[in-house]
Amino acid sequence: MKMKDFGFYRGVDLGGWFSQCDYSENRMDHFITEKDFGIIADWGLDHVRLPVDYNVMEADDGTWKADGFRRIEKAITWAQKNGLKLVLDLHKTAGFSFDAGEKEEGFFSSEPCQQRFYRLWEEMAKNFTDAKNVAFELLNEVTDESFITSWNKISTESICRIRKIAPDSLILIGSYHNNAPDALKDLDPPADPKVIYNFHCYDPISFTHQGAYWVPWLDPKARVSFEEAGVDEDFFERTFASAIETAEKHKTALYCGEYGVIDIASPEDTVNWFRVIHDTFEKHEISRAAWSYRQMDFGLIDERMDGVRSRLIPLL
Repeated sequence: MKMKDFGFYRGVDLGGWFSQCDYSENRMDHFITEKDFGIIADWGLDHVRLPVDYNVMEADDGTWKADGFRRIEKAITWAQKNGLKLVLDLHKTAGFSFDAGEKEEGFFSSEPCQQRFYRLWEEMAKNFTDAKNVAFELLNEVTDESFITSWNKISTESICRIRKIAPDSLILIGSYHNNAPDALKDLDPPADPKVIYNFHCYDPISFTHQGAYWVPWLDPKARVSFEEAGVDEDFFERTFASAIETAEKHKTALYCGEYGVIDIASPEDTVNWFRVIHDTFEKHEISRAAWSYRQMDFGLIDERMDGVRSRLIPLL
C-alpha cells in the first residue's frame, strides 16, 4: 500500500511558521494565514507538512503552552476546511535539532530528554488524533550515523506510546544523515503497516544549496547551473534505489518530506530539477512535500517564481 492510498500524495511544507523562526506572536499569527491554505488547495495539492518546534508547545520547565496547541489545532482546521490533510512534523525536540546552531544537544544519550520526547508525543497524539487527516512525523533529520542504535530504540518506544492513543494514525520515521534515502536500510522494520519510511532529497547539494551560507563544505560563491549539475533522467532513480528496495522489503511506503532548490538558482533551472525528480516520484508513486511554501530560501510562492509557477506547480 502506498501513502497516496491514505490521501497523502502531493504536498508542500509550511516551513518557518512554527519552526526555524523567532516564535513571535506576529510571526505565528501572520506568516501563514487561512488564505494560504486556499492557495495550496487551488494548486491541486492534497496536504501540507507542518514543521513545529517543541518550544512552541512546551515552556522551558516542560509545562504545556496552551496557545501553541491552539495554533496547531487552528492550522489543522484550516487544512480541513480547504480539503487538505496535514503531516505534523516535530522539527526540533529538547536536546536535538538538525541545526547545530540551535545548541540543542544530548538527546540521544539523555534519558530525561527522551522521556520529555515521549511525553510530548503522547500529548500531541491526544490533542491531534485525526487518523484520516493528520499524520505524525516523529523527528526531523537525525544527523549522525552514530545515533541510529539509540534512535531505533527511541522511535520504537515512541510508536508504542502513540499507538495506545492513536492506533490508526500514519506515523513517519526517517533515518540519519538528515533523512538520507540510503540510510533507511538501517532503521528497524516498521512496527505496523501504518508506519511510513520518510526521507529528504536535495541532491545534488552543490546545485540545490548553491550559495547556502549554512553548508560549511560548499563554496558560498560557487554557482552551478542545471546543465552542470549532472542531473540526467535516471539521477533520482539511482538516488532512491536503496530506499525503494528497503521499503519493498519491509512492505511499507515512502514519503519524501522535503525537496527543493534554493532561490539563488534560476527559476528555469529550478523547474528543470523539479521535472526530473517528479518523474521518479510518479514512477514509484512516492508521496512528497516540497520545501517550502514561503521564504526560507526556497519559497515557491515568492515573487521570483511568478514567471514559472504555472509550470512548476504541476511538477510538485
